[in-house]
Amino acid sequence: MIQGRSLSLAALFGLALALPAGAADMPVKAQPAQPAPPPFSWSGCYLGGFVGGAFADRDPVFTDLGNGIFRSFSGGITAPGIAGIHSFAVPVDDSFIGGGTLGCNWQFAGSPFVLGIEGEGGYMRFSGAAFDPLLGPNTLVAPFTPDVLGAARIGDWYAMATGRVGYAFNTVLFYVKGGAAFVQTKASVVDNCTTGGCGNWLIATAVDDTATVGTIGGGIEWAFAPNWSMKAEYMFIGLGGQGLTSCGTATLASGAVVPGGAFCFAHDFPDIHTVKLGINWRFGSIFGP
Repeated sequence: MIQGRSLSLAALFGLALALPAGAADMPVKAQPAQPAPPPFSWSGCYLGGFVGGAFADRDPVFTDLGNGIFRSFSGGITAPGIAGIHSFAVPVDDSFIGGGTLGCNWQFAGSPFVLGIEGEGGYMRFSGAAFDPLLGPNTLVAPFTPDVLGAARIGDWYAMATGRVGYAFNTVLFYVKGGAAFVQTKASVVDNCTTGGCGNWLIATAVDDTATVGTIGGGIEWAFAPNWSMKAEYMFIGLGGQGLTSCGTATLASGAVVPGGAFCFAHDFPDIHTVKLGINWRFGSIFGP
């Protein structure tokens, strides 16, 4: 009896050992393959912000053009205080810039090329003032006190409308952009001293305008999340050669008008370079899904 029970236990033990081995030999149903994630696309519209800096490649230049009788305003009224047309620089400081962007991209299906349009607007301000340093034997008789003050301003705001062309390495986009920039410019000349070593008359001129000029540059953008990206960008604003002219009637301390008509000053502004860091949030597309 004991022997039969032992044989039964041995048979059950052998069957238990055989079951896993048999199960291992049974065919296993294949799991369905997970679909590959869709490739990243830059297509879509975005809203962003940026901060950075800007600098001018030279100082604004003011040129004293005189009037119909006198060759320059700063040159004096009688010999030897008469001097010809001349220029002087008005130094300006570098500027902080900050603002926002709104744009849209379209990436060709299966292609790394990206096309886009973008609008940008923000704060930028260059300002400075300087006296006309005109000196020498053909200028005002010593002792001479500079009194013709020129002031220049670029900003307080600017805007851009540009197109973009880029080449994407998945979530990294290299791009160039170009279009039009709109920059506020102002200039003035003031002389309110006729005593001591100052000049011979009084004048105040001012002019302002919004210059429409070309802009070009480029940058790199990295999509660190499905709807978020960061960028670093450089832009050149071709403001150089965009001049203004201000004119004003000069008067003597007595109130008499200086003959020869209005005195005029030409104001030439420099090119601007900007660098910025920005962040964009992509919210949708105007190009369809």
